[in-house]
Amino acid sequence: MGPTRVVDILRDQPVGRPVTISGWLRTRRDSGGLSFLEVNDGSCLASLQVIADTTLANYDGEIRKLATGAALRIQGQLVASPASGQAVEVQASAITVLGPADPATYPLQKKRHSFEFLRSITHLRSRTNALGAVARVRSALSFAVHRFFHEQGFLQVHTPVITTSDCEGAGEMFTVTALEPAALQGPDPFGADFFGRRAGLTVSGQLQAEIFALSHGRVYTFGPTFRAENSNTSRHLAEFWMVEPEMAFCDLAGDMQVAEGFIRFLVETALEECSEDLELFDRFVSKGLIDRLVQVRDRPFVRLTYTEAVAELERSGRDFAFPVRWGLDLQAEHERFLAEEAARA
Repeated sequence: MGPTRVVDILRDQPVGRPVTISGWLRTRRDSGGLSFLEVNDGSCLASLQVIADTTLANYDGEIRKLATGAALRIQGQLVASPASGQAVEVQASAITVLGPADPATYPLQKKRHSFEFLRSITHLRSRTNALGAVARVRSALSFAVHRFFHEQGFLQVHTPVITTSDCEGAGEMFTVTALEPAALQGPDPFGADFFGRRAGLTVSGQLQAEIFALSHGRVYTFGPTFRAENSNTSRHLAEFWMVEPEMAFCDLAGDMQVAEGFIRFLVETALEECSEDLELFDRFVSKGLIDRLVQVRDRPFVRLTYTEAVAELERSGRDFAFPVRWGLDLQAEHERFLAEEAARA
């Protein structure tokens, strides 16, 4: 039996019972013959306070020297906390230092770090509040994707990551080869390669999903996707995970119904299961996030035909960078206006 997760202790609050937790030290504060340790195990945003005193055999030799980042295993009794800010705390009976951290070299401290700085310490950044919350929300949403489609009667299809198909030109492909660069010469450089022709990382599982839709009716893929498009914008990533449902015997109205239900299901999951993490984002990353998510969950989706969308754009009187005329493709600025302003009017 492993240690109890902090999230379970804070939820159930089994006061008076012995507990064992493992985690990483966020802060240590000493007062007289006591040390107050803030320990987090990544299971939730909140940390658990641990009280260590001089009765511990390693109090002077180890506990009073602990620094942020140290890995600990703590045994003790859960008690009601007399201090404000937490309902319970652990009165430690034993603390084992599984891995110390050198304060001279450990880069994370109890302060806000910029995302630019965190990119330089990828091996530790998931211990921060923001990136730890991202991981928990992403995990919850990933599981919710499968729950939604399972409940809707869809079959998951695992599509190839390495493929020779560019999926109707969905995006530029990263080439995968077993050859050395010097061997990639001549009129048919990939003829001697592993697959006998050029192969790359998938840009979409659509083609395989379409095949299975014509034998199983409702299917979906959910997996890594790669695009070799050198465009440094918020709308482009070299690697991302993509959801692609395919349905036989379905029309556009049915497609929209599934899409709306899917978005609402994910938003509801995030609001219910990740409320603490969303509150963090709402305060420090994107003001008003929770209100926007609630609106997506509760308000009806606006449906427009292409003709109605063009008419709405023409009536707006906006000076768009790309012209608006029936027959032309809608651009990102047009989509943003329709979604963020017209649909909310």
